[in-house]
Amino acid sequence: MSLDLSQCSDGDLAALALGGQQLAYREFLRRYKEPVYRLIRGSIGDADEALDLTQETFVAAFSALKRYEPERPFRHWVARIALNKCRDWSRRQAVRSFFRKARPIEEAFDLSSDTPSPEVEAGDRAELARVAGAMANLPQKLRQVLVLRAVEGLTQAEAADALGVTEKAVETRLYRARQQLAQWLDEKF
Repeated sequence: MSLDLSQCSDGDLAALALGGQQLAYREFLRRYKEPVYRLIRGSIGDADEALDLTQETFVAAFSALKRYEPERPFRHWVARIALNKCRDWSRRQAVRSFFRKARPIEEAFDLSSDTPSPEVEAGDRAELARVAGAMANLPQKLRQVLVLRAVEGLTQAEAADALGVTEKAVETRLYRARQQLAQWLDEKF
């Protein structure tokens, strides 16, 4: 007479597996492989990697089966192992990503310089001149608000006080100045 493993509790299955009953491991896989796979796939978003991590999860669970507490649901226990595998995978991905983006050590001397290259400086100066020219074309009321808020960093209340107008007027003028400036800069670009 053969024991029907599908009728066994998780605790009984664990005892049978630890006793050498290989079919108990198959029953654990039959019961929990799909939910563990779904959990891992939902956590990492990669179906192929989820298959590998599902396999790693069950290898780890079966090798640690002696630490399983039979009164707890196996599904919760194996889910915790699966989530730990997902965290480990994410850490490995972050390290791999870092090294993929890292430059060769031979280029390290280029990275040590804080000063921008002459080409970048020239481009920055040209862009600054273009913006300054566009700002110079703004009506004085709009230019003043833009300079006080965007360049000098004053709050809306401080700019209103400095100009002797309401905060709403500052808000409106700033909106119009930015809109007009953006339009001019887009046209000249």
